[in-house]
Formats: sequence, C-alpha cells, structure tokens
Amino acid sequence: MRIDVEAVRAYLQDLQERICAAIEGQDRTARFCEDRWERVEGGGGRTRVLSGGRVFEQAGINFSEVFGSYLPPSATAHRPELAGRGFRALGVSLVIHPQNPYVPTSHANVRFFLAEADHVNHNRAEPVFWFGGGFDLTPYYGFEEDARHWHRTAAEACAPFGTEVYPRFKRWCDEYFHIKHRGEARGIGGLFFDDLNEWGFERSFAFMQSVGDHFLPAYIPIVERRKDRPYGERERDFHLYRRGRYVEFNLVYDRGTLFGLQSGGRAESILMSLPPLVKWRYDWRPEPGSPEAELYEKFLKPREWR
Repeated sequence: MRIDVEAVRAYLQDLQERICAAIEGQDRTARFCEDRWERVEGGGGRTRVLSGGRVFEQAGINFSEVFGSYLPPSATAHRPELAGRGFRALGVSLVIHPQNPYVPTSHANVRFFLAEADHVNHNRAEPVFWFGGGFDLTPYYGFEEDARHWHRTAAEACAPFGTEVYPRFKRWCDEYFHIKHRGEARGIGGLFFDDLNEWGFERSFAFMQSVGDHFLPAYIPIVERRKDRPYGERERDFHLYRRGRYVEFNLVYDRGTLFGLQSGGRAESILMSLPPLVKWRYDWRPEPGSPEAELYEKFLKPREWR
C-alpha cells in the first residue's frame, strides 16, 4: 500500500489558502497575518490569524506538519498498541469567531497521522496511518434555515462514500462536542471522524478532502445571511457568555488541543482557537420564552436537521 504524504501536504496547504481567501472576501476590511514557525523536535507550520475585522473578531487558520519520536498520550488513548512509535502529523485546523452574535462560531479540522518506527521495542513495524477531522457549528442565536443548510452540506460531503457515513459521523460529532460537566452540547454539531483507515489510503484521503472542500459551502452562506443583522448589548452580552462554553470545551476535552500541547506544539498556534473576549457568570439562566432560552431548548439538543 502506497501512502502519499506529499499529496496530503499539498492538499492541506491549498485548503488553507482557499479558506483564508474566502474569509478575507467576506470581511473586506482585515487581512490574515502569517507566522511561520519551527518546532524544536521536528517540523513546524504556518499560522494565519485575522483580528479586528468588520465581520470577524478573530479567525485563525493553521497548517502544521510535525514529527516526533514518540506518539503523545492523546494520540494513543484509543490505540495503545502504537505507544512508543514515532509519528508524523499533518493538518489544517481553524476556528472563526465573528463579531455579530447572529453569526455562529465555526470550527473545522482535517488531519493525517502516520505512526512509524517502534522505538520502544526497537523493531521496524509497518507504518500505520489514519485520517480524522470534521466541522461543527456553534450558534448563539439559532435559525432553523442555517442548521438545515449546515447539515445538508455535511450530508453531501459524505454521500459518495455510502448512506451510512453521514449518520455515523453526525452522531459521533454530537457525542464528541458534548460538554460533560455542563450536560449540554457545544453547538448543533456537524461531522466528526477519527482513526479512519479501514477504507484504505486512497478512499480515506478522498473522504478527508470531501470534508475539507465542503466547509466553505456549509459556512459562507450562513455568514452572508447574518453578518449585517442588527444587534444590541443584550445579544453581545449573551454572545460573550456562551463563548465561555467554547473555551471550557477546548481546554478540557478537545483532542487537537491536548495533542498539540502534549507533543510540544507551539502554544500561540494551538490556543489561537480561543476567542479574544469572553464572559463567565455564576449560575446564570436564560429568561423563559426568550431567544436565549430557545437556543438551549431547541438547538443545543441533538436532532435530525435535514
């Protein structure tokens, strides 16, 4: 079996370019700054961050390719037999935090792992690869039109790979982006997959590309519908409060954050996923019948949106 790392790298770098161009096109006032970095243990990346735009308060879109002698615990939690192997990891990860509370925060990630030589048992074990990633949406004020569009596009990304794929990875997303200590979902979900290699390299790679390619068609129409909607202090206050949930999930549960920190990744690039402004409030509850309450009652519960 041929594993084409060069093709994966070329795709991911092009994906970063395309998404950055589309986000700048929506904002029209701010541009991404690029920060190229190197990792002492091997590899590096290019971090691109847009801040203080008219539409986007902050958007970070990272490409990274890192190497190491030993897979970190977050990467072997579900594959303990790979502990002790060297690794190569490539990926694009992004988080977009809009200014307008009516525009959802969005997250996407597509990644490739290759576990190579076994340094613990000193043998030349066969390489093991897998793909992972997905995209999810975190609205602050819910709109059924947006939720249905998001999930229809996610289903379209999966359709060429079998009728069971979207339900499987939609359910995994609902389960993964669940804030256990709050007992609530982070958003309305989307797709999440990991450890994907049972289809072989070519088909698994094609699926990762389909997920990456469907992110912009899923997100940009929602941005265009909501970015100019008027809002006031009440909406902005709720916006910042709900961002606190985003921070809690990323710092406590997110596999990408844990992998980056455990593998000695660049903290600035890893933590660019956090919003620039956020609030916490003790034991706050929305007013019954309010738009804020509707988010909890209608949108933060897993359901079939299509």
